[in-house]
Amino acid sequence: MATNDPEHREDEETAAAAAATAEDEDTGAQVAPIVKLEEVAVTTGEENEDAILDLKSKLYRFDKDGNQWKERGAGTVKLLKHKESGKVRLVMRQSKTLKICANHLVLPTMSVQEHAGNDKSCVWHAADFADGELKDELFCIRFASVENCKHFMETFQEVAESQLKKEENKDASDAAGLLEKLSVEEKKIEEKAKEEAPLVTKDDKDSKSDTVKEEDAEKKTEEPASST
Repeated sequence: MATNDPEHREDEETAAAAAATAEDEDTGAQVAPIVKLEEVAVTTGEENEDAILDLKSKLYRFDKDGNQWKERGAGTVKLLKHKESGKVRLVMRQSKTLKICANHLVLPTMSVQEHAGNDKSCVWHAADFADGELKDELFCIRFASVENCKHFMETFQEVAESQLKKEENKDASDAAGLLEKLSVEEKKIEEKAKEEAPLVTKDDKDSKSDTVKEEDAEKKTEEPASST
């Protein structure tokens, strides 16, 4: 029951303020956590790669048995270029679980095309390794805008063409290295042949000349005299 007595009301307010102060007062006690969590370094496998494309999207794969498209996951698709080898792979993870939806190299033989009837989607074939084993997959990816889809397609094609040029340069370099190796080996064979060739001295030449003279003399002696 409330009271109108000012003094009584003041006592009640003083008591309430004191109780609140007591609750807020820091006692200085330290409470140790029940479980101590240690910081753990998490590796994604992307530490030695640079992202040349990073877009939000939704991925589908074509189910040959069911003859229909099935959603693979929604998240971020990346094109990652290895810092040392220069190879580029496509990686996509689901946004919440970070589970891998797609993981394959971008090869010179690959091409990406716009999905029929939807200018925000495109399709391509790939030997995918997302499930831990290589599988030939037909992928379809859908973006939130036409611009993102075009950007993905253009970057994908540029990477595929750059990988083709890289392979051509590598083949040319390998061929040049092989020719150089063959030239070195031929030179070594010639040098070895010269080393193993018999040394002809002046006495050998004189002896050979005397032998030729003797053979000529024998031939003349054996020839019958001509009749007059």
